[in-house]
Amino acid sequence: MTELDTLADRFEAHRPHLRGVAYRMLGSLSEADDAVQEAWLRLARTDPADVQNLAGWLTTVVSRLCLDGLRSRAARREDLVGQHQPDRPGGAEPEPEALLVDEVGRALLVVLDTLGPAERIAFVLHDLFAVPFDEIAPVLDRSPATTKKLASRARLRVRGTPAVHPADLRRHRRIVETFLAASRAGDVEAILALLDPDVARRADRFAIPAGRPLQARGAQTVAEEIAVFGARARFAAPALIDGDVGIVVAPRGSLQLALTVRLVGDRIAGYDLIADPDVLSRLDLAVLG
Repeated sequence: MTELDTLADRFEAHRPHLRGVAYRMLGSLSEADDAVQEAWLRLARTDPADVQNLAGWLTTVVSRLCLDGLRSRAARREDLVGQHQPDRPGGAEPEPEALLVDEVGRALLVVLDTLGPAERIAFVLHDLFAVPFDEIAPVLDRSPATTKKLASRARLRVRGTPAVHPADLRRHRRIVETFLAASRAGDVEAILALLDPDVARRADRFAIPAGRPLQARGAQTVAEEIAVFGARARFAAPALIDGDVGIVVAPRGSLQLALTVRLVGDRIAGYDLIADPDVLSRLDLAVLG
């Protein structure tokens, strides 16, 4: 076995960890795999004597590659401001990505996507992988104190600030989670039990197919319509939206649709379907604890 073969075996032992780190930073399995592969190419060109701590060295390289990727992505978004945004991909998630999305959590991936590149790197490395700030700081080219502030600011964004009393938040979450479970099962009777008789559904023009009304009213009408939503409910998760419990629909962890829910007592009195990219970008999203 050559020295390069030995190095490759050592690298492969770290690949699952590196892939997990990169996926949480980038939110894309293909981009994460590209970053990990580039880290291997760089390692193969490096004198092993210069790598004292292989795990730390690889994590640093992958993190820097992800930071570059996030900055390039942010620049592309700025270039697209005011231009038509293509529809986001739908369809089933590839199995490896579905497993990672479930492991990380759809809502967390959506919220991480609202953070700036440096905030996201600092939060992921410290809060999700317990990397010390003095090791993260060189990746970001910041001081440890500044890196700590970046992670703290990101943490506040991720956790959010509920606009309702904790008891109401727990009740709202229970109702929304029950609604999601019934939607996934296509259980019309269970859905009807959660809806106010005069429930109203509103939608923007991006959220439903052309030709369908932007508003629907009445429990039976709305419950039957939810059978259509049920196909997308497998990509849905509860999240904090503008301070209260709502639903995000995020294939591959990429936000495609948001539902803001209005409750009266323990019944759903209405909900809005939001898919307009401009409106989605202005929502205050956070992860439910």
